[in-house]
Amino acid sequence: MSIQIINYRQADFATKVAKLRDRLRSFILPSEEKVGVNVRNQVAEILEEVRTRRDEALVDWESRLDDVKLTPTTLRVPSERIKAAVAQADSAFMTLARRVAANIRRYQKRIRVKAPAPLRCKGRKLSVRYTPIDRVGVYVPGGRAMYPSTLLMTVVPAQVAGVKEIAICSPPTDHGDINGLVLALAGLLGIKEVYRLGGAQAIGAMAYGTATVRPVDKIVGPGNAFVAEAKRQVFGLVGIDSTAGPSEVLIVADDTAKAEWVAADLIAQAEHNPGSAVLVTPSEKLAKAVAAAINKQLADPTITRTKAAKACIEDYGAILVTKNMFQACTVANDFATEHLQIITADDDAVLTKIRNAGAIFLDPYTPVSLGDYVAGPSHVLPTGGTARFFGPLSCNDFLKASSIVRYDAASLKADAADVIDFATREGLTAHANTLKIRISKSEIRNPPSPSAKPGLRRTSSKPKPKTKKRK
Repeated sequence: MSIQIINYRQADFATKVAKLRDRLRSFILPSEEKVGVNVRNQVAEILEEVRTRRDEALVDWESRLDDVKLTPTTLRVPSERIKAAVAQADSAFMTLARRVAANIRRYQKRIRVKAPAPLRCKGRKLSVRYTPIDRVGVYVPGGRAMYPSTLLMTVVPAQVAGVKEIAICSPPTDHGDINGLVLALAGLLGIKEVYRLGGAQAIGAMAYGTATVRPVDKIVGPGNAFVAEAKRQVFGLVGIDSTAGPSEVLIVADDTAKAEWVAADLIAQAEHNPGSAVLVTPSEKLAKAVAAAINKQLADPTITRTKAAKACIEDYGAILVTKNMFQACTVANDFATEHLQIITADDDAVLTKIRNAGAIFLDPYTPVSLGDYVAGPSHVLPTGGTARFFGPLSCNDFLKASSIVRYDAASLKADAADVIDFATREGLTAHANTLKIRISKSEIRNPPSPSAKPGLRRTSSKPKPKTKKRK
């Protein structure tokens, strides 16, 4: 096995890099050939059934997709079962979970947005108020991609924001129960509302609501292609964090980086499979050394997901050798990756050239795994190039901003003419009247002509001076 190396000296370098970028972005919604079904159509069918048939549809789809026999009364996990999961959980794990939750909470409190002092100007008072979303739904993946840490990375930021109601959906196991670690963490965080629901049907339940599941205002959390597509289709009815796809890493490194460390970091993301692992470097020497180190490390029997990592690196891995560090940063910005590692002689200088990335890890002693579990920032991140317009999930994603405007009588009079002018030009005379009815005509500065038409410039009401005709 060997990872492909694409060198800037190749005539088709730009074409190959663009092809790789586009291939990685296609992760978000895989082709019909990959999953054996049209994802968009399948999700649309599931959502429509959940919208119309409610609990009955949830039970049917759980039976068809997860092979679990449930009833409307067993969709929700009883509070006694959550308490039991906490009691049965390994005490060392619960201690670890408390420590990680504290790290996340400390970081989220630090970055929580605060309203600035009001802007005051001659009787005008303009401000903003941030209030938490009332009710949030969290999707926690199950099955092969079961990550209890996701619960911490989604629930804790919501709690820091002040969200009062948090509902969790997670796919049931073969026995119809939720993973014990997920339930234990839910109990640890004080979550009492957990549902045995997975896939698009879980997203539909949280978006539309049923007799058992009350609708939420925003849905967050990663999932497979069907979950991502379901979130995309219900967006607008509810808010979402992003349409996240498989995990990915892009490493920008130079000659100062240790090849063994870079290789280990690439393999760490590749073991997710699907996932992607890309090294961008101006060093041909490092490129060759990393490729060799990957082959050596994948032969290590302690890497338990070797087969998955090999397949991922062959299909979605690459080493891009660029002309210089500037070109490396340009490629990194174009890929707009979920995880970006920078391992160079001057990481801070390279960082100034980076605009698009979900989470950035600086220095050789900061592998992505730290961010996955203990560092503090949420590991729920934008993927597939969406870091161009999405950011990491944080407490601020659970806050709503409301602008607050307050005028006194004097400031109303000062701005009245401008409002009336704009409203009249747009043909919204009732808008203009809200000002006119509050103040007398004599107090309005230079009122517009009542006959002014929308979109036309108002001309002076003064008659044009007559010009004398030449004799």
